[in-house]
Amino acid sequence: MHFTLYIAKRYLRSKSSNNAINFITIIAIIGVILGAASLFIVLSGFAGLKDFTLEFSSIVDPDLKAQPAVGKSFVLTEDDMSELNHIEDIVLYSKIVEDRVAIASDDKNYLATIKGVDEHYEHVVNIKSKIDHGDWLEQKSNQIVVGWGVSNNLSLGLLDFTKSINIYVPKPGTGQIKSTKNAFSMVSAVNVGVFYINETLNDTYVYASVDLARKLLNYKPNQVSSIEFKLKEDVNETLVKQKIQHVLGDQVILKNRAQLNDALYKMLNTENLAVYLIFTLVLIIAFFNVIGSLIMMMLDKKRSLSTLFNMGATIKDIRKIFFLQGSLMSIIGGFIGLAVALVITGLQKGFDLVMITPSLPYPMTIKIENFFVVFVTISVLGVIASKIASVRISKSLVKTY
Repeated sequence: MHFTLYIAKRYLRSKSSNNAINFITIIAIIGVILGAASLFIVLSGFAGLKDFTLEFSSIVDPDLKAQPAVGKSFVLTEDDMSELNHIEDIVLYSKIVEDRVAIASDDKNYLATIKGVDEHYEHVVNIKSKIDHGDWLEQKSNQIVVGWGVSNNLSLGLLDFTKSINIYVPKPGTGQIKSTKNAFSMVSAVNVGVFYINETLNDTYVYASVDLARKLLNYKPNQVSSIEFKLKEDVNETLVKQKIQHVLGDQVILKNRAQLNDALYKMLNTENLAVYLIFTLVLIIAFFNVIGSLIMMMLDKKRSLSTLFNMGATIKDIRKIFFLQGSLMSIIGGFIGLAVALVITGLQKGFDLVMITPSLPYPMTIKIENFFVVFVTISVLGVIASKIASVRISKSLVKTY
C-alpha cells in the first residue's frame, strides 16, 4: 500500500513529456474544483433562501397550534384553561378567533381573514417586529391592524376617523334571506397599524381583538378557532403535545411550525434535492475528464509500468497506483473547490456582492452538512471514476516494452 501510494503521488505531481496530457490533466482538476465549488455555492444559496423564507413563518407561526378536528371552532372550558396553565413547558398560549370576512371602506370592498387575538398573542409570536407603520392594537377596542396588501387595496390610513371601515360576515342560519340588512353581522373598526410579513399574509390578514372578532362572528365566550402555544426552549415537543392533547382531547389537532407549513417545507426540500441531482449530473460529466486523464497517463507511462512489472509489481499493484492517483486528484480538487466556495460565500455574506433587489442581498447560509454532502459526493464520484480507469490496466499493456 505504501509503495503504490508513493508512486501514485509521484505520478500526480510529475509532468508528462507530452503537453497534451498535461493540459488534459489540468482541465480534469479544474473541472473537479469548479464542480465542487459550484455545488457548495448552490447548496448554500438554497439554504439561505430556505432560512430567509422560513424566517417569516418563525415570526408569525407559534411553536404549537391547536386546531379543531371538525368544523371551524371548538369549546375551551375554564377547566381546560386551568389544566393548560399547569403544564410547565408552556410559556404562554393565546386564544384565537378567525374566519373569512368582507371589509368595506367608502366605495371599496375587499375579502380578507380576520384574526381575533387576545392580550397574550404579541408574546406568543413576535408580531410587533413586523409592524411597518403605526402600533399594535389594544384589547377590548374596535382597533385593527391590517397587512400592506389590505391597506393598499382599501386605501386605508392610520387613525383616519373620517373614513369608515366596516367588517361584514354572513349570519349563520337557514332559510331564505328576506333583507340584506339582517343577512350580515357588522362591526365598525379603526385601523391603527400596518404590518409587512410577506405577500400572501399581507394580502390576507386583518388582526383585531378577540372580543371584536367574537362579537362579529357571534361566538360564545368559551368558543375559539384555535389556540397558539409558545413553549420553553429545548423542551420535548412530543411530550408537550401529548399533555396538551390529553387536556383538549380529540376535538383538536396539534401541529408544530413545520406541520403548519408542510407544503412550503416540501417545496423547498424538493427544489433543494432537484438542484443537488442536477449539479451531481454535471459533476459526473466532469469526472469523464478524470477518466480520460488517467487513461492518457497510463498510455504515457507504459515504459515505467513495464519496468515496475518486471521489478515484481503485480497488475493489481499497478491498477492500485492509478486508482489512488485518480482518487487523490478528486479529493484534492474537492478540497480546493470547497475552499474557493467558502471564500465566495463568505464574501457574499460579508459584502453583499449579489443583490436580489437594491435593498435585499442574496441570502447565503453556510452549513456544515452541505460541506460533507459535497465532499462525500466528490469522493464517491472520484473513486468510481478512478476504478473505471484503473481496470484498463492489463498484462498486454505493461508487457509492451
